[in-house]
Amino acid sequence: MIEVALGIAYLLRFELFWTNTITLIVMSVGSVGVLRSLMQKRKIQCACLGTEFELPMTTVTLVEDVGMAAMAAIMLAK
Repeated sequence: MIEVALGIAYLLRFELFWTNTITLIVMSVGSVGVLRSLMQKRKIQCACLGTEFELPMTTVTLVEDVGMAAMAAIMLAK
């Protein structure tokens, strides 16, 4: 839900400083959680497509979170 709200904020160009700041924080925390789960080899269902599709959390999830955090950091640096 948070990621959807951030996506809408980006589309509306709503308070971009705060949108980028919150994105950086949320995605950084998410990246740490995903990395820990992957390192412990825990099988966790990825929430990206809801409960209808039982997809495991993979390195793709980590790349997505790190990429979003990096995007927000770059946009904050401008």
